[in-house]
Amino acid sequence: MPFQKIQSEKLAQSVVSQIERLILRGILRPGERLPSERELSERMGVSRPSLREAIAELQDAGLLTSKAGAGIYVSEALGSAFSSALVSLFGRHDDAFFDYVSFRRDMEGLAAERAAQTGSDIDLEVIDQLFAKMEAAHAKRNPTEEAALDAEFHLSIIEASHNTVMLHMMRAMYELLREGVFYNRQIMFKQRTTRDTLLEQHRDINTAIQTRDPVAAKAATLAHLDFVERSLFEKEKADKNEAIAKQRLEQELRR
Repeated sequence: MPFQKIQSEKLAQSVVSQIERLILRGILRPGERLPSERELSERMGVSRPSLREAIAELQDAGLLTSKAGAGIYVSEALGSAFSSALVSLFGRHDDAFFDYVSFRRDMEGLAAERAAQTGSDIDLEVIDQLFAKMEAAHAKRNPTEEAALDAEFHLSIIEASHNTVMLHMMRAMYELLREGVFYNRQIMFKQRTTRDTLLEQHRDINTAIQTRDPVAAKAATLAHLDFVERSLFEKEKADKNEAIAKQRLEQELRR
């Protein structure tokens, strides 16, 4: 974790500013535990009283939270941009899903383009490592792990775009996806042909970013999300047709 030595007369305020920047840039994530007070004071080069003053200010601001006997954490509330009522509304209406995919398509196409253009070597290494983990999970035929890594892969690209507003908005969007508000991603990864296609699409995105080809990175991302939308639309249609056929059969049997 990239905490730095503090060199300022206003030590507590300098600590506050540094931790705020780490949260803003997405380096410190919602729910992440900070190092112990002793370790953090040593790494930042400040006294414990100054550190405690800064932590208290950040807690008052709602950025950090204390868990009894467990330490100081980045507030999990920062990972949610939607009220519970709105989340429930999303889950009850199919058209919210298509709006969701459309929004992702626009944002992630731009993020992939920017990651290929301006992402650091470390950013690209993180993306590449996550894709390697996706390949390993695919070989093990582990849909749960593949679905989780899918989210991490896409978020790493958004992080590499270095747009803090996009990062926090999309992180909140992916949290809804993990909770299955829009659809169950694991269903897609349980279908062999779909799994293979998804892996190749992620390979195309990764290759374009690693070769720093912004046009190809954006195109591969758009193609991937178009495929996701089509696949889920076709599955939803098939499920509805199956339900109708089942209902008709039950009606016939009752006659």
